[in-house]
Amino acid sequence: MKEITDIIKAYQKATKERKKMALATVIKVEGSSYRRPGARMLITDDGQLTGAISGGCLEGDALRKALSAIVQQENKLITYDTTDEDDAKFGVQLGCNGIVHILFEPIIEADELNPIAILTALQSKRESAVLVTLFSLTDKQQLGTGMLFKNKPVFSKIPKSIHDEVISDIQKVSENKISTFKSYEVNSQQIDAFIEFIRPPISLIIVGAGNDAQPLAEMAYLLGWEVTVIDGRPTHATPLRFANATRILISKPESVLAQIQIDEQTAFVLMTHNYNYDLELLKYLLDTNAPYIGTLGPKKKLLRMLDELDLATPANETRVHGPIGLDIGAETAEEIAISILAEIKSVFTGASAMFLKEKKKPIHVYEPK
Repeated sequence: MKEITDIIKAYQKATKERKKMALATVIKVEGSSYRRPGARMLITDDGQLTGAISGGCLEGDALRKALSAIVQQENKLITYDTTDEDDAKFGVQLGCNGIVHILFEPIIEADELNPIAILTALQSKRESAVLVTLFSLTDKQQLGTGMLFKNKPVFSKIPKSIHDEVISDIQKVSENKISTFKSYEVNSQQIDAFIEFIRPPISLIIVGAGNDAQPLAEMAYLLGWEVTVIDGRPTHATPLRFANATRILISKPESVLAQIQIDEQTAFVLMTHNYNYDLELLKYLLDTNAPYIGTLGPKKKLLRMLDELDLATPANETRVHGPIGLDIGAETAEEIAISILAEIKSVFTGASAMFLKEKKKPIHVYEPK
């Protein structure tokens, strides 16, 4: 989601500067590649790039293809095939041994359904959504970003002949929460669709505004997470100390939940260094559906809190991550922040947090089907 946010900001800036732009989207990958379907990059006519569609090897050639799309004012699908060991002939030196299909869409500001307008609508409200991109591997016709679905179609330029079929497939993706690929027939031509499930960014609720919370908040911001800092001390919970926090709340424990929206992407980190504050808030949090609760400090602290709350059950001991974080030998506040963020990320993606060199399956958590 951070990539989309950065692209929208870059688009707004470039629009004011009267630059012409194109959006590049990785829509399909066969084999190995650095980025997966859904990776995006905004390209301006003067060569500014926001986002990424590879590890850097495709960007130079992508600029040329984007300029062509801008000049011709039409969508273009470009395929980079590096399954041949002699990938130097492509001029991009991918070295990934895969086939990457990238769609280039010129941004026409007057078009209310241009890709950036659709991406902007995607961020209008904190909720999951489905984005449909139509393309063809066999025909020159590339329909491009075609629909945004949030419980119902928000934007749509899907051909009427396949509209109902697409909606049915979108609903399945919404239910399964896994992106997928589908094929349809339009005017006797096969049209492929990348039906992409997009979650809102992780909402990180940092309870505690001490010095050790500052690097955690800043690193989470760099990841594109929404950061809320909560503390009972107005001297600590300030915009000066947490310049990039989305919200800063000065609150007593009993008033916190009334001010917070909890969804499937919400993580709480209790790190006030005030035992009684953490204890009282933990009591309220255990009555919620918060998917992640973590407490700073040793295991015995968590066990003591659960015991005092008369909530020392195996389920609660498993549910609360205490001590919080992955075992990376962290010592400093910055290292501890990395440990905490890595654990939260692994929990939300369902990843094992193992060494990648020991992983037998593909690196990426899911492969669109």
